[in-house]
Amino acid sequence: MAAHPDDEVLGCGATLAKLAADQEVHILILGEGATSRYASGSAAVQGEVARLQAAARAGAAIIGAQSITLDSLPDNRFDTVPLLDVVRRIEQIIQQIRPAAVYTHHPGDINIDHRITFQAVLTATRPVPQQAVQELYAFEIPSSTEWGFQQLQPSFKPNVFVDVHTTIEIKLKAMAQYESESRAFPHPRSPEALRNLARRWGSVVGVECAEAFELIRSIR
Repeated sequence: MAAHPDDEVLGCGATLAKLAADQEVHILILGEGATSRYASGSAAVQGEVARLQAAARAGAAIIGAQSITLDSLPDNRFDTVPLLDVVRRIEQIIQQIRPAAVYTHHPGDINIDHRITFQAVLTATRPVPQQAVQELYAFEIPSSTEWGFQQLQPSFKPNVFVDVHTTIEIKLKAMAQYESESRAFPHPRSPEALRNLARRWGSVVGVECAEAFELIRSIR
């Protein structure tokens, strides 16, 4: 469950591709991802939203996702929407799909939409009777989580690592669909930096490439 188009790939694209090999993967993107850059209602913003949605669908197909849901919360202005409304959008998807595990943003992030997404997901997946979600994981977003420089609390402290040496190239292929979001090295969203990040986390746990997550809750 991601805030913007491309967050789902940046945060856990290789893990989703690995999971999709033997189970259903569903993606929810809450925001339209463009209106903070252009005048609201302009032809430019409409075109960019359409491009981002097309990229999201193409990326989901590359990853092997069963479905992708694209919502339209205002970019970098999730804080203008009542939190309850965001929670209800997520609850509706959970009721439809009933996922056992959810991956979403980490709260210690410079992007307000990422922080609100985490809070809304945490609320929507609270462990009440009949709750389908048994595991909740938080991911990092390159160029957003680390740019908090550990000044935002809590800082990202991964404790779950997924070996993605067989799917890291799928992640990079999916990210390549987002032409307007990709950057040249040494930007953190460049292909080289994304591959290096996976190799760095892999070296931490003794594998070639890994994606890192913070386990928020697990019921077993």
